[in-house]
Amino acid sequence: MTTPRVVPPHAPPAERGATRIADRVVAKIAAQAAREALAAQPDGPPRAVGPAGGSGSAGSAAGRAAPHATVTVHHDIARVRVSLELDYPSDLAAQGAAVRSQVVRRVEEYAGMSVPEVDIDIEHLHSAHTRTAALRDRKLR
Repeated sequence: MTTPRVVPPHAPPAERGATRIADRVVAKIAAQAAREALAAQPDGPPRAVGPAGGSGSAGSAAGRAAPHATVTVHHDIARVRVSLELDYPSDLAAQGAAVRSQVVRRVEEYAGMSVPEVDIDIEHLHSAHTRTAALRDRKLR
């Protein structure tokens, strides 16, 4: 004879477990948000880049590298560092502020994490002279 199986009552949602989002996933969200912010800037790349990636990386315009992000997550708090290459002359402060706000918005929206800190590293500035020389070199090849 078999004994009937006892089904435990459902646990409240807070006690069922937790969802862990890897740091590299949050970093990808942050990098994409930075691309979106730069594409929306008047000094940004010439093509729009949507949340799904659009027509390529925003950084590939004029020889720029796409934004890169590194993230440290502790509990539900993400600290983000974004590396950028920007055109010069341009309003660097406005571009940095746009990247910060977009990164905060997207990480909070997609990952549900608070972002108290977004550090911006501008790794390279590309002048109009450098862009012209790079285009000329590509044509010669």
